[in-house]
Amino acid sequence: MMKIKIFFYTILLIAFSFKAWADNYPKNFNVDILHYNFKIQLSDKTDEIIGTTKIKVIFKKESVKDFRLDLVNFDSNLKKGMQVEEVYYNGTTAQFTHQQNNLTIHWDNGSLKDQIGEFTIKYKGIPAGGLKIGLNKYGERCFFNENWPNNTRHWLPTIDHPYDKATNEFIVIAPSKYKVVSNGLLMEESKIDAENTLTHWKQNVPVSSWLYVLGVAEFAVQHVDVFDHKSIQTWVYSKDREAGFRDFETPTKDVLSFYTNYVGPFAYEKLANIQSPSVSGGMETSSAILYAENLVDGKKSERLRNVVIHEIAHQWFGNAITESTWDDAWLSEGFATYFTLLFQESEYGSDEYIAGLLKARKFVIDYTKKDSSFSIIDNRTAESGPVTSGITYQKGAWVLHMLRNRMGNENFKKGIQAYYKKYYNSNTTTLEFIETMEIFAKEDLKSYLNQWLRNPYVLKIDGHWKYDSKNKQVLIDLTQAQSGNFIFNTPIELAIYNSNTQSSKIIKVDLNNKNSTYKIPVDQLPSHIVADPRTVLLADITFSKN
Repeated sequence: MMKIKIFFYTILLIAFSFKAWADNYPKNFNVDILHYNFKIQLSDKTDEIIGTTKIKVIFKKESVKDFRLDLVNFDSNLKKGMQVEEVYYNGTTAQFTHQQNNLTIHWDNGSLKDQIGEFTIKYKGIPAGGLKIGLNKYGERCFFNENWPNNTRHWLPTIDHPYDKATNEFIVIAPSKYKVVSNGLLMEESKIDAENTLTHWKQNVPVSSWLYVLGVAEFAVQHVDVFDHKSIQTWVYSKDREAGFRDFETPTKDVLSFYTNYVGPFAYEKLANIQSPSVSGGMETSSAILYAENLVDGKKSERLRNVVIHEIAHQWFGNAITESTWDDAWLSEGFATYFTLLFQESEYGSDEYIAGLLKARKFVIDYTKKDSSFSIIDNRTAESGPVTSGITYQKGAWVLHMLRNRMGNENFKKGIQAYYKKYYNSNTTTLEFIETMEIFAKEDLKSYLNQWLRNPYVLKIDGHWKYDSKNKQVLIDLTQAQSGNFIFNTPIELAIYNSNTQSSKIIKVDLNNKNSTYKIPVDQLPSHIVADPRTVLLADITFSKN
């Protein structure tokens, strides 16, 4: 049995270290996009947008003659999609093909290594997704995007995948009754004719394309506060001015302060909380976060508070540090979920932290009973299906909780800070995260973490205990009863309560077989024994006196 187990973990380590990523997006590492300049004209007379996108790139290889972008084609049946009219490379007309939602630009003279070039794409059309043009809950016309996970291509020509990060700016011409919000800092807001205003936002921090944001509506805007010389803002519908300003007055600054102290510096030029009809909960678009319009009601609800905490956590995890492939989406969602709990622990106490963990554990157990096929890390691509489920969030958070318990609070925090510093404003993988944490854990964490990350099962423990008065010991039997014939290798804690004093001692045993028996010296019959008393193990546990 031991040989089989060692063989299994060896295979798991090999698979982890040398796996070829299944995310089949056509990455092009010969070209690195440095900056997008999006110019968009909006109108109340039509849903058609008129766009001009300028893209600054650096070539990483000589003789590159083709450059591919994502941009959804016009669909004659839907009467939606984008039609490309002109393309230029360094100011000269370039050949292009636009088929099957791919825009490929061709030019005759190949690139030089480290050469910088600029592409210009002029296009127009009615977005079939990505940018939602319609009415908000008050029947007012507005324009809001929802790019997650790969809907940017519906309205912007981009590399619509997390692996490529670039700075960006939006220059938007829209009817003057609207206010426009986007990533970064406001550079200009000018009335350009009797009907229209030009608004220019620019972000000098690179992010992936799903994090670009545009909101155009009849906004009320409040400059709430300043954090680290950066503005904290609220953007809500004018009719929700009082309710929205009240809802968003807290806890943004406290959250920014906590994550800055715990993880590292806030990357962006501002933090705006924005009411939007385009999302159902929240969307972590960098520096300008979208929240579902119905969450804004003036009641300062716990639900909205927790969404705010979660989406701000994403500014560190998902935004500043971004997964290289969709296989590793938990580096965004699992981390944001767990760091929401960490802030709650710091701000509202350990009881709320534990309550959040118990709720997450119940979700994972219940979800797995219905669908036992979804693991946190798997072969996924947004090109062909969902890249996350509730497991990504809740089980991902639990993996971090167990890791923190294993490493200790201070070593975990040091590891997180080192990880953030190393991959700040760039991309990373689960392996790189684990290797960073191993430095501070002072042990190999790969096999331990892989068993939670790379298989869909939940540890299920059927346990019994009885007291042996003759030998003054407790006999504990634990059986791993999860499906799939998968055996976990993990410690489990047991609290043995004294029948006289009701005090307890906590022992830790290694659980690494299907059936395990433990003999624990105890002077007298315990009143009761509790498995996992500190809530540090993700497991479905049944434990009783035999």
